[in-house]
Amino acid sequence: MQLQALSFRTLVQLPCFFNLPPSKQPKDVMTRHLHNRHPSVTVKSLPRRVLLQLMGFGPISLCIYPVCAAPMQEMKDPEVIRTLKLPSGVRIQEIIEGKGPEAHDGDCVQVNYVCRRSNGYFVHSTVDQFSGESSPVTLPLDENQIIKGLKDVLTGMRVGGKRRALIPPSVGYIKENLEPIPDEFGPRRSLLSHAKEPLIFEVQLLKIL
Repeated sequence: MQLQALSFRTLVQLPCFFNLPPSKQPKDVMTRHLHNRHPSVTVKSLPRRVLLQLMGFGPISLCIYPVCAAPMQEMKDPEVIRTLKLPSGVRIQEIIEGKGPEAHDGDCVQVNYVCRRSNGYFVHSTVDQFSGESSPVTLPLDENQIIKGLKDVLTGMRVGGKRRALIPPSVGYIKENLEPIPDEFGPRRSLLSHAKEPLIFEVQLLKIL
């Protein structure tokens, strides 16, 4: 006897009976029709879950055949600006890593900077906030001539780099003649009036002289 091929949908819907007495023969029209055509076929009721597993659609198949599973999106780590704390208490963030020569102790460097209070309040800048024009300053990397905190920030920087730093007052303007200091009376007075509090400097190294 040859069995006719059945579709997958028919197999799923098929109640499947085996060795049933006449009183318990299938009432379903499709099943009774098959039973009449092939009386020697014995069928037993199988749960749909078992039937699917026999056909290779078990839960493990999603692991063995990842094409059946939903594609995983590539996760990218968020960009994080790391903070370096120096022994002096200065906290430095590397905003842009320069590609040029590295500044060393004793060098003279040309920089642009913006100085703010720790609450973000603007104090002074070499870059005009409206026109964008800059007036870079030249600073010697010597703690007897510039504030020590800023010297620590600039030492080791490369040309083209930009750093943001929180400078505590102990390594800030401990003397009024330390650079960088504005030439104009108003900005100078404003800067020195905040000399006893932490200051935020954002500096960009333009060149090494």
